[in-house]
Amino acid sequence: MLLVYTHKITPRLTYTFKHICKRILGLDIKFTSKVEDFIAHDSLKMSYTKQPLSNELFVRSHYLLFESGISDLDISVQQWENTKGFFPTGERSDLAFDIFAASFYLLSRYEEYLPHVKDDFGRFTAKESLAYKHRFLSQPVIDIWAYKLKDVLQERFPEFVFPNRNYKVQPVIDVPMTYYFRKKGLLRTIGGTLADIGRFRFKQLYQRYSVLMGFKRDPYDTFKWIITKQKQCDFKFMVLFLIGDYSTYDKNISINKKEFVSLIKSVADYCNVGLKASYFALEDISILKKEKLKMEAVINRDLQAVRHSFSKLNLPQSYRNLVELEIHQDYTMGYIDTLGFRAGTCTPFQFYDLDFEVQTPLQINPYHCLDFALLKYQSELDKKEHLQKLIKEIKEVNGTFTPVFHNYTFSNLERWEGFRSLFTLILESVDEG
Repeated sequence: MLLVYTHKITPRLTYTFKHICKRILGLDIKFTSKVEDFIAHDSLKMSYTKQPLSNELFVRSHYLLFESGISDLDISVQQWENTKGFFPTGERSDLAFDIFAASFYLLSRYEEYLPHVKDDFGRFTAKESLAYKHRFLSQPVIDIWAYKLKDVLQERFPEFVFPNRNYKVQPVIDVPMTYYFRKKGLLRTIGGTLADIGRFRFKQLYQRYSVLMGFKRDPYDTFKWIITKQKQCDFKFMVLFLIGDYSTYDKNISINKKEFVSLIKSVADYCNVGLKASYFALEDISILKKEKLKMEAVINRDLQAVRHSFSKLNLPQSYRNLVELEIHQDYTMGYIDTLGFRAGTCTPFQFYDLDFEVQTPLQINPYHCLDFALLKYQSELDKKEHLQKLIKEIKEVNGTFTPVFHNYTFSNLERWEGFRSLFTLILESVDEG
């Protein structure tokens, strides 16, 4: 067990140390403000304060973990061996940077509470982030820093055996539209037909009626392939269905259709199933609650996981709503157009509410790759190279890779050509040792 001496034990401090020491390094951890308890402890120990007590392992603390509220911080990002660091500590410290304060800044999404420019959907963009501006978005810096701490601890306590953790993949399949042509109802089918004729999309018109008359499979109906892939894996996929009401933003088929319900049930026999919350559920907890209850009625168990439409988050309200409805897993934390680590980590973490200064039961599973982000790379080889680079970064810290694909990504549509093999590459990365 690691004992940490500090002058003041705060919720921010315990939250951050637990993520780095417990979740990443697998160490049990305790805190003390009593010097005598610290001296008496005969296993792993370190001090995190302004001055060292004597010659113990010491990290000089930044004030961030000892204050409350939000202030405009002065951050200077510097190169640190193979990565970047901020909040430098000075020469007496065993680590060149205060990795705990820096990790808290990234995990709490501190920068998303500060004034920033949003995109058309009101989202925080990669270009607004500290990680993008200082070119460390492509690295799970918190996990890298944790391993630097491990090296220092190992040097001080060579007889201590650290637990190992293994690289994992947590694939997420987002289903905003179950079928492209089928089950849309008469009015939507007539509207789609007229749009095809009006825009001279005769190939699509032919495809539409081939599907509707049962000669061809709907291009978005890739669920048999998904289930086949699931059967080949030891780990579970997370499949998130949109069941909200039809609107400008959400265009799935109705949850009242028996075939849709039986599809969700059949997928739930093999995969974990969650909810893709509709666009309006983001702002309105009553809509989110209604969708939660509908999904629970279909799968006959408590809803565990949610991902918001368009990867949109309004912090802290979006997450507070999930906490209030006792939903324990979120898959919305990531960037839609950029590969990388929005929260600086490839390890799932708890949501910390900066307004209330409290750690919540909500686990955030940050995603590192959305299928749309790969579209900006022209060739399949280019896509593959960027994906392998990302996997390599996560494997180096034995983290969890969470990619988000959609059911239509596996269709035979030209835009998504080669994506089945990219998904397979991700699944097979687990067996590559």
